[in-house]
Amino acid sequence: MVEYKYAVEIGGANTKIYVKNSGLALCEPTLVVAEPTPEGYKVVGLGNEAKKLMGKTNDSVEVFSPVINGVVKNFEYCVELLEHLFKKVDFKRKKDNVIVLVNCALSLEEKKTYLSLFHTVGFKEVVLVPTVVCTCLGAGKNISSSKINMVVNIGGANTDIAVINMNSILKGSTLGIGGRAMDVAISHTIAYNHGIIVGLSSAETLKNEVGSLFLNDTLNMEVTGVDIETKIPKSYIITSNDLLPVLEPFFDEMLKAVDMTITSLPPEISTDIINSGVMFAGGVSLIAGLDNYLKRKFRYPFTIAEDGDNISILGAGKLLEDETLLKKIIENF
Repeated sequence: MVEYKYAVEIGGANTKIYVKNSGLALCEPTLVVAEPTPEGYKVVGLGNEAKKLMGKTNDSVEVFSPVINGVVKNFEYCVELLEHLFKKVDFKRKKDNVIVLVNCALSLEEKKTYLSLFHTVGFKEVVLVPTVVCTCLGAGKNISSSKINMVVNIGGANTDIAVINMNSILKGSTLGIGGRAMDVAISHTIAYNHGIIVGLSSAETLKNEVGSLFLNDTLNMEVTGVDIETKIPKSYIITSNDLLPVLEPFFDEMLKAVDMTITSLPPEISTDIINSGVMFAGGVSLIAGLDNYLKRKFRYPFTIAEDGDNISILGAGKLLEDETLLKKIIENF
């Protein structure tokens, strides 16, 4: 049986690498910075280095993620980013094997692209596993039984919704909304309401530090941007109440999709979900007030996973240790 040493999650915000017998070894932004030259674009920053350059370059320099909504959009730059990251974890080209976490709704062509990507990076054997399956494993769920598990994984680029049992996904879908879309909405709202342009990095910090789904939270933070009219730096205090109308519609959309998924299931499965509840996970599940919001708006029992940001890659780490379970999951995906 093939032994797998690495598990990789290329998220909308960060790329994480888990190494067998060592644990979570790396977490860096899924970002590339490239500048134009007479010979074409040249990479000047990858991962952490790219994040430091956000908002600090001239207009001709591109800061981007080579993976958008869980789909590889720029193959060459993605290869370069992964090669850069794997140099940091003692990767042995053409000898090591890898588990890659992916969205549950990928097309056959998109799956082939992921396989080709990691073979190009230098892996010998590559297998794809749905992120939501690893989320369940990370939470200690038994996915091999007939008991139904339902998970909602809210990541940086997507929200994956899946119903799982017997090592397979009974029903799954991917919404193209996540933390990054929220950052963009926050930036646009501040520009519209206060006449200040703030970068996505600042918007992300606001979401993480001040974003809240409590109805009357008192969190606040000063943000500095560029005045739209005068073009000079300007600061403004942003409160949680400023962000609530921006953030809540995203969660409303997610709950609508979850509700549609449950109501489309056979009664026996729906009953299991009502009894066992729905688990919310992913980096965005850490937002303040999610529990309060779900109690107000969600009509099913639920739990919010601990360590929601790392739960999926930690679940993949468990798969590295369980070759028999990994084989069963691969057969069903």
